[in-house]
Amino acid sequence: MENQKENKLVFQGIVKEYGKKKVVDGLDGAIKDNAITSLIGPNGAGKSTLLSILSRLLKQDGGDVFFMEQKLQDYKSSELAKKLSILKQSNQMDVKLTVRDLVAFGRFPYSKGRLTATDWQKVEEAIAFSDLQDFADAYIDELSGGQRQRAFIAMIIAQDTDYILLDEPLNNLDMKHSVHVMKTLRRLVDELGKTVVIVIHEINFAAQYSDYIIALKDGKICYNDTTHRVINPHILHEIFGIAFDIIEKNDRKICNYFNL
Repeated sequence: MENQKENKLVFQGIVKEYGKKKVVDGLDGAIKDNAITSLIGPNGAGKSTLLSILSRLLKQDGGDVFFMEQKLQDYKSSELAKKLSILKQSNQMDVKLTVRDLVAFGRFPYSKGRLTATDWQKVEEAIAFSDLQDFADAYIDELSGGQRQRAFIAMIIAQDTDYILLDEPLNNLDMKHSVHVMKTLRRLVDELGKTVVIVIHEINFAAQYSDYIIALKDGKICYNDTTHRVINPHILHEIFGIAFDIIEKNDRKICNYFNL
């Protein structure tokens, strides 16, 4: 509980079981405010499970999540949606929507479907922030995968929450769109003071854009520290079980694990 005064999103003793298997086992930690925290680790480590519990998409079997000194479970959904947003790994839309229509969904916690002039202003600001003005009237199903993902992130930006959680937002994106997404998330923190938590597989994106890294393995947290400290060849070998060579350039670390 002592960390709650410094950090607004805190988790203690989190357990999640599927059958007899504990997917996460007694996780304790806190998310640093006004920063990007990346959740890294091998497949099955518990990254997406922890993120889903922190966003209340998934109910834990043990432990508690505290958000702004209140149990996460005690929030009304309408109240929580104005403070914390989540972008899931797969987002499917079966209806014919333009980018602007999709982004407008982000205003639902405030407008309940009746958008005001202020809501539409937030929509246009989110579209501009995501550099989607040229696609605002295009239909979602006509966009490339990268453009579509940027539109969903714009929807989250329009929701205007201080806490933004994203589950593998770079999944199936090419390099150009991955960089655009990460730069957008970085700007959300640096320019708007948001707190971003992201599940990510590509270690170099975590190394380049994160402030903090939470590393999981076998359902437990191995490390929860600054990016600079976690991006270490011995630590990464412990987490992923392969050799790493760390190259430093412009005060940033690049992870080579391709040809060692």
